[in-house]
Amino acid sequence: MTELEPDVLELEVGNVANGGFCVARHEGRVVFVRHALPGERVRARVTDRTKNFLRADAVEIIEASPDRVQAPCPFAGPGRCGGCDWQHASLPAQRALKAAVVQEQLERLAGITRTVVVEEVPYPVDGEVVPQPGLGWRTRVQFSVSSGVVGLRKHRSHDIEPVDECLIAHPGVELMGIERKRWPGASGVEGVVSASTGDRLVVLRGRDRRKIRVPRLDVPVRLVRGKPEPGSGLPYVREEVSGRLYQVSGSGFWQVHPGAAQLLADAVVDALEPKPGDIALDLYCGVGLFAGVLADRVGGDGLVVGIESDGQAVRDARFNLRDLPNVSIERGPVEEVVADLEFGRASSGSRTQNKRGTGHHGGSRVRKADLVVLDPPRTGAGREVVDHITRVAGRKIAYVSCDPATLARDLAYFSERGWTLESFRAFDAFPMTHHVECLATLVKG
Repeated sequence: MTELEPDVLELEVGNVANGGFCVARHEGRVVFVRHALPGERVRARVTDRTKNFLRADAVEIIEASPDRVQAPCPFAGPGRCGGCDWQHASLPAQRALKAAVVQEQLERLAGITRTVVVEEVPYPVDGEVVPQPGLGWRTRVQFSVSSGVVGLRKHRSHDIEPVDECLIAHPGVELMGIERKRWPGASGVEGVVSASTGDRLVVLRGRDRRKIRVPRLDVPVRLVRGKPEPGSGLPYVREEVSGRLYQVSGSGFWQVHPGAAQLLADAVVDALEPKPGDIALDLYCGVGLFAGVLADRVGGDGLVVGIESDGQAVRDARFNLRDLPNVSIERGPVEEVVADLEFGRASSGSRTQNKRGTGHHGGSRVRKADLVVLDPPRTGAGREVVDHITRVAGRKIAYVSCDPATLARDLAYFSERGWTLESFRAFDAFPMTHHVECLATLVKG
C-alpha cells in the first residue's frame, strides 16, 4: 500500500465490520472503509483520523469484487447521502455481509459460535406494483430540511444531501411528493404511510412548528404539527397484522419494512410456542404488536402484560387491545415495572395477579411468567433488565433486536444467569443498509 497524496490511500480491503464498513490496514493502522467490499483493492479518501484508526471512503475501485453492482440511487456514493451502506453490493452479498457481522458479534461478545443466515423479508403483494428487489420498502422516512430544501443527511454529518426521490422509500411515501416541495421554517419532515391500509401522515419538525409553511402535497395527508393539547389525540396510521388493526400515532414506532411486522409476529409465536393458560410478558411493547398475537394463543385463562415507557404508545396499545380482557398494558421504564412484577395463583386454580394490580386477583402461590418477549431500542436491554427478566421468566425468552452488538452483549448476560440460546434467526428488514433484525430464543439450562 502506498500513500498517493495526504488524504488518499491505496488499500487492500479485508473483512466486513459492524456499521457498514470494511476493514483495511495502512502502515499498521486500522482503516474503516465505506463504499468498498471484501477482497477489493481501492483508493480511499480519509474522512476522519483518530489516534487508533482512520475512516475513509473508497473513491476509486482498482480491483472490484464480483459482488459489486452499480448503485441504483444517483445520490449514493462517497460524500453523498448516508442513508444506505450497501447499494454497491448485490442483495445476496448484502445478506452475506450482514450474516458475517452477526456471527462475529455473537462470537466476540457472547462466546457463541453459530452459522447465521439472513433471511429475505417478503414484500407483501396486494394488487400494487411491487418495487424492484431491495427498494421501495421504507414506510417511514425522516427527511432533513435546510433553507426549505429537503434532503437526507450525509454519513456522520449534519450536512444535507438534497434529493428529489428516495429509492428505498415506499411508493406511498413518494406519492406525497415531499422531496419535490419547499418547506420554509422546517428542520425536518417525516413521511409515514401504512402499506396495509394506505393511511398517510406528515410529521413536521422545526424551532417554531407553527411558522412552518406547508406546501400543497400531491395526495391528501394528515398533518402532525407540534404536540397536541392535553387530552387530544395525535393523527395516526393503522397497520394490520394477523387480521388485527394497530393504531400508531405520529412518529410512533412500527417496523418500517411492509412485511416485517407480520414476519416477526409469526416468528415470535413460533419461537415461544405459547400454550393456553400461559402468562406472557411483552417488554418494550410499543403499540402492542406482540401482546396482541400472544393474547390469542394464551386464551382467556392466560395473561399478557405489556410494558412500555412512552405515554402515547401506551395509549395506542390500550386502544388497540381494548377487546382483549386477558391483556394489561403497564406504563413505566421496563427495569422499574419488571422489578415490581409478581405473579401468583391460588391453590383453587383462580387466575393470575401481580403486585402492581395487573391481571386477576385471588392468588397466593408465586408463579413465574411462562414466556417473555422483548424488543428494546438499539441500546439493548442491559444488565439490570436482564437480571429482572431472569427473575420472573419461566420457560422461554424471545429477544428481538436490530443491533447485533447490544444483542450479543445481552446474550452474554443471560448466559451468566443460566439461559442458553435455543434458536437464532436474522432478517433483512433493511435492504441497502447495514441494519439487520434478529430474533434470539433462550431457554433455561
